[in-house]
Amino acid sequence: MSAPRTPALQSRLPAVGTTIFTVMSALATQHQAVNLGQGFPDFACDPTLVDQVTRAMQSGHNQYPSMLGVAALREAVAAKIERLYGRSYRAADEITITAGATQAIFTALLALVHPGDEVIVLEPCYDSYQPNIVLAGGVVVRVPLTPGTFRPDFAKIAAALTPKTRAIVINTPHNPSGTVWSRADMLALQDLLAPTNVFVISDEVYEHMVFDGAQHQSVALFPGLAERALIVSSFGKTYHVTGWKIGLVAAPAVLTTEFRKVHQFNVFTVNTPVQHGLAAYMADPAPYEALPTFYQRKRDLFRQGLAQTGFKLLPSEGTFFQCVDISAISDLSEADFCQWLTREIGVAAIPLSAFYANGFDQRVVRFCFAKEESTLHAALARLKTL
Repeated sequence: MSAPRTPALQSRLPAVGTTIFTVMSALATQHQAVNLGQGFPDFACDPTLVDQVTRAMQSGHNQYPSMLGVAALREAVAAKIERLYGRSYRAADEITITAGATQAIFTALLALVHPGDEVIVLEPCYDSYQPNIVLAGGVVVRVPLTPGTFRPDFAKIAAALTPKTRAIVINTPHNPSGTVWSRADMLALQDLLAPTNVFVISDEVYEHMVFDGAQHQSVALFPGLAERALIVSSFGKTYHVTGWKIGLVAAPAVLTTEFRKVHQFNVFTVNTPVQHGLAAYMADPAPYEALPTFYQRKRDLFRQGLAQTGFKLLPSEGTFFQCVDISAISDLSEADFCQWLTREIGVAAIPLSAFYANGFDQRVVRFCFAKEESTLHAALARLKTL
C-alpha cells in the first residue's frame, strides 16, 4: 500500500501571496512600530452604536436575518442615499447588505463577469480587484491613473474599451492616493460609457471622507451611470468598526437580482444584531455628517507634521490616507524603504507599488492617518528624525 499523499494542486491564483497589509502589520508588531500602514482606526466607535448592537442581541435578534439584509437597515440605507444624492433606491429589491465591501465587490464581479470577459481596473487600485476578476474567469485590463496626480485619463480608458469589455471598476475617494473624482470626471465617464453595454462597479467606501468643502460625486448622482452601476459602500469605514465587516450594495433591480443570486450562495446573510444596531443608529445622520471635519482635522495635523520632514506631500482630497514622495529622503525602492522605515525608524507605511500588478515604483508610499492624535504625534516625532 502506498503512503498517503496530497494530490497535486493547480492554484487558481498562482501569482498571489500574502497581502502587503498583513506583511507590514506583522512587521510593525515585531518591531513595535507605529502602524500607519493598514487602513484601520485605532480609536473606538461611538459607544451608542455598541449599545444599539448589544440591545439588539438582548432583544433576541440572534438568528438568521433575511438573505437581503434586515429590512430596517435597507430602508435606512435607501433613505440616506436619497437624502444625500437624490436618487431613490427601493429597499426591497435594490439594496443588499453584505459581509463587508470586499465581499460586495467580489460578488458583483461573479454576478456580472463570464469567462473571457474583460474588466477594466484603474491602477493603482485596491488589491482585491484583480484576483476577484481572475476568480470570476475574467480578463484584467489595467489602465493607469495619471502618475503624480492619480486622475483618470479618459483617453486611455476609451482606448481600453473593446466589444469584450463587461465592466469597469472605479473608486472615489481613491485608495491609495486620496484623489477624489470631480463632477466633470463623472460626466466624462457617463458620456464615454453611454453607447456601450459596460457595467460600473463603483467602490465608494470612503464616501463620507471628502475634504476642503468638496462633495462626494457618487455614481448615484448621474442617471446614465446609476442605471448600469452597482454602488458599494461600507458601514465599517463610516462608523469606525472595520472589524464588523459589514457593507452594502445599491443597484437597479435587474442588477440586484443577479447580485443576490450569487450573494445567497457565497455568504447567504450577514450578522443579525449588528444590522439591527446599525439600523437604529442611522436614524441620526449626525455621525456621518461629522466625518469630513473629523478626518480633515487629522489630515491637517499629520500634514503639518510631515511638512517638517524631507517627504514631499501629495494632495489628500479624501479617504484617510496621505501619500508622500520619498525621493529626497532615500534611494531605496518603495518596498525596501517601507521595510527599513518600520525596522529602523519605527513607523509602518505601505509602498504604492503594492497597488500595481507590475509593481510600478514611483517613489511614493502611503500613510494612514485614521489614528488617535497621540498616535500621529508619536509617528511624527519618529519621522522628523529622518
